Amino acid sequence: MCQARIFWFFYMTATAHALIGASLAAKFSNPLLGIPLAILSHFIFDIIPHWDLGTNHRNKSMTRLRIEAVFDVLLGFGLSFLIFSRAVDPIYLFIMIIAAQLPDWLEAPAFMFGINIPPFSWMDWVGHKIQSRMQLPWGLVTQIIAVGIALLISVNFADIKDTLASLLLLAS
Repeated sequence: MCQARIFWFFYMTATAHALIGASLAAKFSNPLLGIPLAILSHFIFDIIPHWDLGTNHRNKSMTRLRIEAVFDVLLGFGLSFLIFSRAVDPIYLFIMIIAAQLPDWLEAPAFMFGINIPPFSWMDWVGHKIQSRMQLPWGLVTQIIAVGIALLISVNFADIKDTLASLLLLAS
């Protein structure tokens, strides 16, 4: 349990999908190509065995799941904007993050609030069918590798250096 608490913020939910969507935004500036790719990436990356909030969701209260989900979404947006804000138009970055998370947003009303009407119930069904969950530590390892590869392919390291330098200046 302690191990899960230490690493709970590294999972293939909103944070991972946000970073993948942001990395696609950095690579594909055309929204007609980027947005469908971001949505498709969600399903592709959910097939990869990974650990996430839902891996052991029956052992958590719905309140805890909701709080963790909110923190996850905020963390995903924060990290994505921190890494990619200099490289990608902020509005497009926001849209791409939402697109990469969209299947989970559409599943949430059914899974989190019991609203079992289409399209929410359909997305909940699809989400549960394609998820490939794995326990810690290997589920965490596969996720870090998958997200890491997406970031390495798309990140301009000069932008990261500039962002880190700006943060250091603000901190001093």
